[in-house]
Amino acid sequence: MPELPDVTVYVERIGAKIAGRKIERVRIVNPFVLRSVDPPVSEMEGKSVDEIRRIGKRIAIGVDGDLWLVIHLMIAGRFRWLKPGAKIPGRMALAAVDFEHGSLVLTEAGTQRRASMTLVRGNSALEEIDRGGVEPLDVDVGVFAERLRAENHTLKRSLTDPRLFSGIGNAYSDEILHRARLSPIKLTSRLT
Repeated sequence: MPELPDVTVYVERIGAKIAGRKIERVRIVNPFVLRSVDPPVSEMEGKSVDEIRRIGKRIAIGVDGDLWLVIHLMIAGRFRWLKPGAKIPGRMALAAVDFEHGSLVLTEAGTQRRASMTLVRGNSALEEIDRGGVEPLDVDVGVFAERLRAENHTLKRSLTDPRLFSGIGNAYSDEILHRARLSPIKLTSRLT
């Protein structure tokens, strides 16, 4: 599953392609991917992309009119950039956002179909999607320690809790703990 570093790269790469560009059409190939119906995705058509940001492990694409398309890749979701007029890949494709200069296509390998797209209106709706975890790369040591001790859980569970830390999942929590030479099952109440 893409985590903080991976999603950050996606945000940078997608931003370079679509920031300031007008959305011509939104195509939902597999309806299960869409987790909201109001506002409708067609409301994005004809509007420009204002901003792209990361919220935990999600990618939020801001569009004129205070709309936010929030995409969670889950385990096997990926993006592909296709040239204008290129055929969308068969059974792997979930959705496409078409621009004059190409299409941003959301795909998913496998059969699980866990990736999701949610369209919300306004910053308050966007904030509801954010689980509230602090940004691990921006937080000072005191706040980091305070978050770890907020609840008595294993280190791994605390690091992967999106209410405590934003964007850390299984893979990077394992790397963090290995680098720190700490056991993932050590209880946070026993940290010194």
